[in-house]
Amino acid sequence: MKEYDIIIIGGGATGTATAHVLSEYTNVEKIVLIEKYGKIAQVQSKSSSNSQTLHYGDIETNYSLEKAKQVKPKAELVQNYVEKHPGLHRKFHKMVLAVGEKEVARLESRFKEFKKLFPELKLIYNEEIAKVEPKIVEGRDKNIKLAALFSPNGYTVDFGRLSCSFMENSDVNLIVNTKVNSIVKKKDGYVINNEYKAKVVMVCASGHSLYFAHQLGYGRELILLPVAGSFFCSKKKLNGKVYTLQLPKLPFAAVHGDPDVVNPNETRFGPTAKVIPMLERYRYNSVLDFIKLFRLRWSALVSMVKIISDPTYFRFMWTNMLYDIPWAGKYFFIKNVRKIIPSMMLDELHYGNGIGGIRPQIVNTNTKSISFGEAKLIGENIIFNITPSPGASMCLANAEDDAKSVCKFLGKKFDQKKFDKELR
Repeated sequence: MKEYDIIIIGGGATGTATAHVLSEYTNVEKIVLIEKYGKIAQVQSKSSSNSQTLHYGDIETNYSLEKAKQVKPKAELVQNYVEKHPGLHRKFHKMVLAVGEKEVARLESRFKEFKKLFPELKLIYNEEIAKVEPKIVEGRDKNIKLAALFSPNGYTVDFGRLSCSFMENSDVNLIVNTKVNSIVKKKDGYVINNEYKAKVVMVCASGHSLYFAHQLGYGRELILLPVAGSFFCSKKKLNGKVYTLQLPKLPFAAVHGDPDVVNPNETRFGPTAKVIPMLERYRYNSVLDFIKLFRLRWSALVSMVKIISDPTYFRFMWTNMLYDIPWAGKYFFIKNVRKIIPSMMLDELHYGNGIGGIRPQIVNTNTKSISFGEAKLIGENIIFNITPSPGASMCLANAEDDAKSVCKFLGKKFDQKKFDKELR
């Protein structure tokens, strides 16, 4: 049996960032990362599976000021890393757009609250918006008041390439094409697939992390509400990122327009959001894993019914189901796009086939409610990362925290000075 100090399961941004931090900033020696696919970053971190946005909390209007204060320095770790490693990102301006008097008033209030935390953020109106994003103003009623919180510093990140970069800059063993079927607790560590043994295990496999946690008796009161996001695409319409105001009660991102990091001559609009019973998008064998995770408990069924029957969620989910109807979906969706680009024609928009991933929302069956934000379970020499919030933007901050936990488990040291010097 092959023995290691730590086994990391899952080769997305979270798992590879942790491998990199452990390799470069600790004295942990025997590190291995196990990935079930032939390449790393083939699920949530793949460029086609996420919004490619580095989130700071400045234009994400579902973030409170306190949340933004927490998110900003963590996202800056990834910013600092990609600045030093070319080819991982593109830089665009970004804004959150308000349309009409009510939304403008809301945005003006937000600007007063946030301008100290984000000094580069500007509040601009119709004429200035037209200079940076002419398509927003073209064809729109001139009597409609517009405002935007504008920042010149918008980062579009290829989190798949970022994951590869983490591994290239680490001294870590990588095992691919190896699906983890079992994690068994022993007196002196854990055994994976009856083949690999480690003193510490870290599971960074998104929804499957909770699946393994349940097997080992952790977080059994938690289940997942898998929300799939999809996108519509057009030829380039925007010069940067344009978000719209978030519905306060919803944890799902409001529709926005983004340049694609892989093809900046294409603009993506979305995401739409629908609940589907699978843990990985477009991989139907993950339906069985979802069913095993759900375990058909009465408390789980009641929790789902309570959440979905909430009027706000119900309207949102029903509306988003319409967007996925073949041929007719873009007819229903284009209203969202025209809030950003009024002149958008129906034949200019097409469904982004194969684009979009799954963001698992954590449901607590005790409270019968969605648990917003990060979901991490820490057990005896084992950590389960389920859904770091907000996604891959936090991967290095998450890795810093987890690396410190691993060092405590193993009696090793974390080099804080080196980490701060190179990434802060």
